[in-house]
Amino acid sequence: MEKVLITGVAGGQGRLVARLAAERYEVVGVDRDQLVSFGDEAPFRVYVVDLMRRKFEDVIRHERPDAVVHLAFVRHFRTGVETRHKINVAGTKLLLDYCAEYGVRQLVVLSSAYAYGALPENPSYMSEDYPLNVSRTYPEVRDLAEVDTLCSSFLWQHPEVRTAILRPVNTLGDSVHSAIGRYLKRRWIPTILGFDPMMQFIHEEDLARAILVAIERKLRGIFNVAGPGAVPLHVAIEETGGVALNVPEQALRPLARRLFGLGLYPFPPGAIDFIKYPCTVSDSRFVAATGFKPKWSLLDIFAQLKAERHRDAA
Repeated sequence: MEKVLITGVAGGQGRLVARLAAERYEVVGVDRDQLVSFGDEAPFRVYVVDLMRRKFEDVIRHERPDAVVHLAFVRHFRTGVETRHKINVAGTKLLLDYCAEYGVRQLVVLSSAYAYGALPENPSYMSEDYPLNVSRTYPEVRDLAEVDTLCSSFLWQHPEVRTAILRPVNTLGDSVHSAIGRYLKRRWIPTILGFDPMMQFIHEEDLARAILVAIERKLRGIFNVAGPGAVPLHVAIEETGGVALNVPEQALRPLARRLFGLGLYPFPPGAIDFIKYPCTVSDSRFVAATGFKPKWSLLDIFAQLKAERHRDAA
Protein backbone atom coordinates (compact mmCIF):
# COMPACT_ATOMS: atom_id res chain seq x y z
CA MET A 1 0.00 0.00 0.00
CA GLU A 2 1.31 3.44 -0.90
CA LYS A 3 1.85 5.96 1.88
CA VAL A 4 0.25 9.42 1.66
CA LEU A 5 1.31 12.31 3.90
CA ILE A 6 -1.22 15.12 4.36
CA THR A 7 -0.20 18.52 5.69
CA GLY A 8 -2.87 20.60 7.40
CA VAL A 9 -4.68 17.41 8.40
CA ALA A 10 -6.43 19.05 11.38
CA GLY A 11 -8.39 21.40 9.11
CA GLY A 12 -11.85 20.48 7.90
CA GLN A 13 -10.68 19.65 4.38
CA GLY A 14 -7.65 17.81 5.73
CA ARG A 15 -9.76 15.53 7.92
CA LEU A 16 -12.04 14.70 4.99
CA VAL A 17 -9.13 13.88 2.69
CA ALA A 18 -7.40 11.81 5.38
CA ARG A 19 -10.42 9.64 6.14
CA LEU A 20 -11.15 9.10 2.46
CA ALA A 21 -7.51 8.33 1.67
CA ALA A 22 -7.26 5.87 4.58
CA GLU A 23 -9.62 3.55 2.70
CA ARG A 24 -6.92 2.96 0.07
CA TYR A 25 -3.59 4.16 1.42
CA GLU A 26 -1.47 4.24 4.52
CA VAL A 27 -2.02 7.81 5.75
CA VAL A 28 0.20 10.06 7.83
CA GLY A 29 -1.10 13.47 8.92
CA VAL A 30 0.88 16.54 9.92
CA ASP A 31 -0.49 19.70 11.55
CA ARG A 32 0.70 22.38 13.94
CA ASP A 33 -2.72 22.49 15.64
CA GLN A 34 -2.68 20.56 18.92
CA LEU A 35 -6.30 21.36 19.77
CA VAL A 36 -7.97 18.99 17.30
CA SER A 37 -8.74 15.48 18.55
CA PHE A 38 -9.15 12.74 15.97
CA GLY A 39 -10.19 10.12 18.50
CA ASP A 40 -8.78 6.66 19.00
CA GLU A 41 -10.65 5.42 15.94
CA ALA A 42 -8.72 7.63 13.49
CA PRO A 43 -7.32 5.28 10.80
CA PHE A 44 -4.09 7.27 10.41
CA ARG A 45 -1.13 8.60 12.37
CA VAL A 46 -0.84 12.30 13.18
CA TYR A 47 2.29 14.29 13.98
CA VAL A 48 1.82 17.61 15.75
CA VAL A 49 4.60 19.61 14.14
CA ASP A 50 5.13 22.98 12.45
CA LEU A 51 6.27 22.83 8.82
CA MET A 52 8.84 25.50 9.64
CA ARG A 53 10.53 23.34 12.30
CA ARG A 54 13.31 20.82 11.81
CA LYS A 55 11.07 18.13 13.23
CA PHE A 56 8.95 18.25 10.07
CA GLU A 57 11.94 17.25 7.96
CA ASP A 58 12.48 14.39 10.42
CA VAL A 59 8.91 13.23 9.76
CA ILE A 60 9.46 13.24 5.99
CA ARG A 61 12.79 11.46 6.34
CA HIS A 62 11.36 8.83 8.70
CA GLU A 63 8.03 8.19 6.96
CA ARG A 64 9.27 8.42 3.33
CA PRO A 65 5.79 9.00 1.84
CA ASP A 66 5.09 8.08 -1.76
CA ALA A 67 2.68 11.01 -2.11
CA VAL A 68 2.13 14.31 -0.32
CA VAL A 69 -1.08 16.36 -0.22
CA HIS A 70 -0.32 19.94 0.80
CA LEU A 71 -3.24 21.62 2.56
CA ALA A 72 -1.38 23.51 5.31
CA PHE A 73 -2.28 27.08 4.40
CA VAL A 74 -3.53 30.06 6.39
CA ARG A 75 -6.54 31.37 4.46
CA HIS A 76 -8.05 33.66 7.09
CA PHE A 77 -6.89 37.11 8.21
CA ARG A 78 -6.69 36.62 11.96
CA THR A 79 -2.89 36.41 11.72
CA GLY A 80 -0.60 39.19 10.54
CA VAL A 81 0.50 39.49 6.92
CA GLU A 82 4.09 38.49 7.75
CA THR A 83 3.01 35.38 9.64
CA ARG A 84 0.62 34.37 6.89
CA HIS A 85 3.33 34.83 4.25
CA LYS A 86 5.84 32.85 6.30
CA ILE A 87 3.53 29.88 6.77
CA ASN A 88 2.12 29.84 3.25
CA VAL A 89 5.11 30.73 1.11
CA ALA A 90 8.19 29.86 3.17
CA GLY A 91 6.52 26.73 4.53
CA THR A 92 5.63 25.56 1.03
CA LYS A 93 9.19 26.20 -0.17
CA LEU A 94 10.56 23.94 2.58
CA LEU A 95 8.02 21.24 1.73
CA LEU A 96 8.99 21.34 -1.94
CA ASP A 97 12.66 20.99 -1.04
CA TYR A 98 11.93 17.97 1.16
CA CYS A 99 9.79 16.34 -1.57
CA ALA A 100 12.71 16.59 -3.99
CA GLU A 101 15.28 15.46 -1.44
CA TYR A 102 13.47 12.47 0.04
CA GLY A 103 12.06 10.85 -3.07
CA VAL A 104 8.38 11.83 -2.96
CA ARG A 105 6.87 10.60 -6.22
CA GLN A 106 3.54 12.47 -6.20
CA LEU A 107 2.62 15.93 -4.87
CA VAL A 108 -0.85 17.50 -4.86
CA VAL A 109 -1.09 21.17 -3.84
CA LEU A 110 -4.44 22.78 -3.09
CA SER A 111 -4.29 26.27 -4.56
CA SER A 112 -7.42 28.32 -5.33
CA ALA A 113 -9.29 29.79 -8.27
CA TYR A 114 -9.10 33.05 -6.30
CA ALA A 115 -5.52 33.31 -7.56
CA TYR A 116 -6.87 34.52 -10.92
CA GLY A 117 -8.43 37.53 -9.23
CA ALA A 118 -11.84 39.09 -9.87
CA LEU A 119 -11.49 41.75 -12.56
CA PRO A 120 -13.85 43.32 -15.10
CA GLU A 121 -11.82 41.99 -18.04
CA ASN A 122 -11.98 38.35 -16.91
CA PRO A 123 -13.38 35.99 -19.57
CA SER A 124 -16.44 33.97 -18.64
CA TYR A 125 -14.52 30.77 -17.92
CA MET A 126 -10.78 31.09 -17.40
CA SER A 127 -8.43 28.27 -18.36
CA GLU A 128 -5.33 27.29 -16.41
CA ASP A 129 -3.20 29.38 -18.77
CA TYR A 130 -4.85 32.62 -17.69
CA PRO A 131 -2.53 34.90 -15.64
CA LEU A 132 -2.80 35.04 -11.85
CA ASN A 133 -3.95 38.61 -11.26
CA VAL A 134 -5.24 38.55 -7.68
CA SER A 135 -2.33 40.68 -6.37
CA ARG A 136 -3.45 43.62 -8.52
CA THR A 137 -6.58 44.34 -6.51
CA TYR A 138 -6.37 42.07 -3.45
CA PRO A 139 -2.84 42.38 -2.03
CA GLU A 140 -3.80 40.68 1.24
CA VAL A 141 -3.90 37.31 -0.57
CA ARG A 142 -0.92 37.75 -2.86
CA ASP A 143 0.67 34.83 -1.01
CA LEU A 144 -1.85 32.53 -2.75
CA ALA A 145 -0.49 33.56 -6.13
CA GLU A 146 3.10 33.29 -4.85
CA VAL A 147 2.52 29.74 -3.61
CA ASP A 148 0.88 28.77 -6.90
CA THR A 149 3.77 30.25 -8.91
CA LEU A 150 6.33 28.58 -6.64
CA CYS A 151 4.72 25.19 -7.14
CA SER A 152 4.37 25.74 -10.89
CA SER A 153 8.12 26.35 -11.12
CA PHE A 154 8.77 23.23 -9.04
CA LEU A 155 6.58 21.23 -11.42
CA TRP A 156 8.93 21.95 -14.32
CA GLN A 157 12.19 21.95 -12.37
CA HIS A 158 11.55 18.54 -10.80
CA PRO A 159 9.87 16.24 -13.32
CA GLU A 160 10.73 13.27 -11.10
CA VAL A 161 7.99 14.49 -8.71
CA ARG A 162 4.59 14.31 -10.39
CA THR A 163 3.14 17.61 -9.20
CA ALA A 164 -0.54 18.50 -9.56
CA ILE A 165 -1.74 21.99 -8.62
CA LEU A 166 -5.50 22.13 -8.09
CA ARG A 167 -7.36 25.44 -8.26
CA PRO A 168 -10.84 24.79 -6.85
CA VAL A 169 -13.72 27.25 -6.88
CA ASN A 170 -15.67 28.39 -3.77
CA THR A 171 -15.87 25.47 -1.34
CA LEU A 172 -18.84 24.93 0.97
CA GLY A 173 -19.63 22.25 3.55
CA ASP A 174 -20.03 21.50 7.24
CA SER A 175 -16.32 20.99 7.91
CA VAL A 176 -14.57 23.79 6.03
CA HIS A 177 -14.60 27.39 7.20
CA SER A 178 -14.22 29.20 3.89
CA ALA A 179 -14.58 32.92 3.35
CA ILE A 180 -17.55 32.39 1.05
CA GLY A 181 -19.21 30.19 3.66
CA ARG A 182 -18.88 32.86 6.34
CA TYR A 183 -20.22 35.43 3.88
CA LEU A 184 -23.28 33.41 2.90
CA LYS A 185 -24.13 32.46 6.50
CA ARG A 186 -24.87 36.07 7.42
CA ARG A 187 -28.53 37.00 7.71
CA TRP A 188 -28.09 40.32 5.91
CA ILE A 189 -25.57 39.88 3.11
CA PRO A 190 -24.03 43.01 1.55
CA THR A 191 -23.89 43.07 -2.23
CA ILE A 192 -22.81 45.84 -4.58
CA LEU A 193 -25.65 47.79 -6.12
CA GLY A 194 -25.83 47.08 -9.85
CA PHE A 195 -23.60 43.96 -9.82
CA ASP A 196 -24.57 40.29 -9.75
CA PRO A 197 -21.59 38.15 -10.84
CA MET A 198 -21.77 34.48 -11.75
CA MET A 199 -20.28 32.26 -9.05
CA GLN A 200 -19.19 28.61 -8.89
CA PHE A 201 -19.31 26.29 -5.89
CA ILE A 202 -18.05 22.84 -5.00
CA HIS A 203 -18.86 20.73 -1.95
CA GLU A 204 -16.04 19.86 0.43
CA GLU A 205 -16.60 16.12 -0.08
CA ASP A 206 -16.33 16.45 -3.85
CA LEU A 207 -13.13 18.45 -3.46
CA ALA A 208 -11.71 15.71 -1.22
CA ARG A 209 -12.58 13.18 -3.93
CA ALA A 210 -10.91 15.37 -6.56
CA ILE A 211 -7.71 15.46 -4.51
CA LEU A 212 -7.70 11.66 -4.22
CA VAL A 213 -8.41 11.31 -7.94
CA ALA A 214 -5.34 13.46 -8.65
CA ILE A 215 -3.24 10.94 -6.69
CA GLU A 216 -4.86 7.88 -8.25
CA ARG A 217 -4.44 9.16 -11.79
CA LYS A 218 -0.90 10.37 -11.00
CA LEU A 219 -1.68 13.77 -12.45
CA ARG A 220 1.02 16.23 -13.41
CA GLY A 221 0.13 19.82 -14.25
CA ILE A 222 -2.24 22.60 -13.25
CA PHE A 223 -5.97 21.93 -13.05
CA ASN A 224 -9.07 23.98 -12.28
CA VAL A 225 -11.71 22.13 -10.25
CA ALA A 226 -15.05 23.79 -10.92
CA GLY A 227 -17.88 21.82 -9.29
CA PRO A 228 -21.42 21.32 -10.60
CA GLY A 229 -22.08 24.71 -12.20
CA ALA A 230 -22.49 28.46 -11.81
CA VAL A 231 -25.29 30.74 -10.64
CA PRO A 232 -25.63 34.51 -10.13
CA LEU A 233 -24.70 35.70 -6.66
CA HIS A 234 -28.29 36.64 -5.81
CA VAL A 235 -29.42 33.06 -6.45
CA ALA A 236 -26.79 31.69 -4.07
CA ILE A 237 -27.93 34.15 -1.39
CA GLU A 238 -31.61 33.28 -1.83
CA GLU A 239 -31.03 29.51 -1.89
CA THR A 240 -28.96 29.61 1.31
CA GLY A 241 -31.60 31.63 3.19
CA GLY A 242 -29.90 35.02 3.29
CA VAL A 243 -31.23 38.44 2.40
CA ALA A 244 -29.23 40.54 -0.06
CA LEU A 245 -28.56 44.09 1.06
CA ASN A 246 -27.69 46.16 -2.01
CA VAL A 247 -25.15 48.83 -1.06
CA PRO A 248 -23.48 51.41 -3.32
CA GLU A 249 -19.81 50.56 -3.76
CA GLN A 250 -18.82 54.11 -2.73
CA ALA A 251 -20.26 53.35 0.72
CA LEU A 252 -19.38 49.65 1.07
CA ARG A 253 -15.66 49.77 0.28
CA PRO A 254 -14.59 52.46 2.79
CA LEU A 255 -16.86 50.91 5.42
CA ALA A 256 -15.27 47.48 4.89
CA ARG A 257 -11.81 49.04 5.09
CA ARG A 258 -12.55 50.72 8.40
CA LEU A 259 -14.29 47.76 10.01
CA PHE A 260 -11.56 45.35 8.87
CA GLY A 261 -8.92 47.67 10.31
CA LEU A 262 -10.75 47.65 13.63
CA GLY A 263 -11.06 43.88 13.63
CA LEU A 264 -14.85 44.05 13.36
CA TYR A 265 -15.18 42.55 9.86
CA PRO A 266 -13.39 39.38 8.67
CA PHE A 267 -12.71 40.40 5.06
CA PRO A 268 -10.35 43.07 3.67
CA PRO A 269 -11.82 45.55 1.17
CA GLY A 270 -10.12 43.70 -1.71
CA ALA A 271 -12.58 40.84 -1.19
CA ILE A 272 -15.35 43.10 -2.47
CA ASP A 273 -14.19 42.56 -6.05
CA PHE A 274 -15.25 38.90 -5.76
CA ILE A 275 -18.88 39.96 -5.25
CA LYS A 276 -18.59 42.54 -8.05
CA TYR A 277 -16.78 40.82 -10.94
CA PRO A 278 -16.83 37.17 -12.08
CA CYS A 279 -14.05 34.72 -11.27
CA THR A 280 -15.32 31.61 -13.03
CA VAL A 281 -13.08 28.88 -14.42
CA SER A 282 -13.19 26.04 -16.92
CA ASP A 283 -12.46 22.56 -15.57
CA SER A 284 -12.29 20.86 -18.97
CA ARG A 285 -8.62 19.90 -18.48
CA PHE A 286 -9.33 18.16 -15.16
CA VAL A 287 -12.43 16.41 -16.47
CA ALA A 288 -10.57 15.20 -19.57
CA ALA A 289 -7.73 13.83 -17.45
CA THR A 290 -9.89 12.14 -14.80
CA GLY A 291 -13.51 11.89 -15.90
CA PHE A 292 -14.37 13.54 -12.59
CA LYS A 293 -18.03 14.33 -11.86
CA PRO A 294 -19.21 15.99 -8.63
CA LYS A 295 -21.77 14.07 -6.59
CA TRP A 296 -23.25 17.15 -4.92
CA SER A 297 -25.56 19.39 -6.94
CA LEU A 298 -25.72 23.13 -6.35
CA LEU A 299 -29.17 22.79 -4.80
CA ASP A 300 -27.89 20.18 -2.34
CA ILE A 301 -24.86 22.32 -1.46
CA PHE A 302 -27.06 25.34 -0.80
CA ALA A 303 -29.60 23.29 1.17
CA GLN A 304 -26.89 22.01 3.49
CA LEU A 305 -25.58 25.50 4.17
CA LYS A 306 -29.13 26.73 4.80
CA ALA A 307 -29.67 23.91 7.31
CA GLU A 308 -26.37 24.75 8.98
CA ARG A 309 -27.48 28.38 9.25
CA HIS A 310 -30.66 27.28 11.04
CA ARG A 311 -28.68 25.08 13.45
CA ASP A 312 -26.34 27.97 14.28
CA ALA A 313 -29.30 30.26 14.92
CA ALA A 314 -31.04 27.77 17.21
